[in-house]
Amino acid sequence: MRNVTGILALAAALAVAGGATAHAAGAKPKPTIVLVHGAFAESSSWDAVITKLGRDGYVAKAAANPLRSVASDAAAVSAIIRSVPGPIVLVGHSYGGPVITEAANGNTNVKALVYVAGFAPDTGESSATLSSMFPGSTLASALAPVASPNGGQDLFIQPEKFRAQFAADVPEEQSSLMAATQRPIAQAALAEASGVASWKTLPSYMIYGTDDRNIPAAVMSFMTKRAHAVKTVIIEGASHALMISHPDEVTSLIEDAASASE
Repeated sequence: MRNVTGILALAAALAVAGGATAHAAGAKPKPTIVLVHGAFAESSSWDAVITKLGRDGYVAKAAANPLRSVASDAAAVSAIIRSVPGPIVLVGHSYGGPVITEAANGNTNVKALVYVAGFAPDTGESSATLSSMFPGSTLASALAPVASPNGGQDLFIQPEKFRAQFAADVPEEQSSLMAATQRPIAQAALAEASGVASWKTLPSYMIYGTDDRNIPAAVMSFMTKRAHAVKTVIIEGASHALMISHPDEVTSLIEDAASASE
């Protein structure tokens, strides 16, 4: 009798487990988060955000943004998008904003755009025109141009000015590493006009800091209102490097966008 009872109990447990598995199999997949860094940064700038997203059950991919031109950089990100099955939330920091805006076009699995201190250009606008729309950016005086092999110029931020310009609320040791590993952007990319503004048809989410010296808060506010952002987070005293100095807030906003897309 004890053996029969044990067998029945085991069968019941297996039935419950099987039902749970079937339920899980029928659940909608969580969106994959594709993260695109901007100028003077690189993929590892998303490390803390990726870790937090992973703990919450999200798969995240940090794209290596070439920083050569909006069109070609968007094509590189678009290739990543096409390799991912299921829904995607695209996240762009700084110049990564124009890149995700363009990369979303023609990719129907992109469900939302998240701009992390990122440009959200309309058709014909560039990062350069937007950053100068309102006063406050001190980036121009912090740049160090270097001749590039194609005859143009690559732009770096002068190492001694990097922390104040880009990451004032990041610990000094970490900001020094960021300055040393920064990736340059082609000057022409910042002046390149954007194509179709995908934020006009996709829900957008925005987060920025009030002490951003690359993209003035007034510019971010303008773009946020124009895009009718679903949610906007403003962090008092935060610098341009939000994904590093405020990963909790950035992750939370990304997850809001992802939850609404499920």
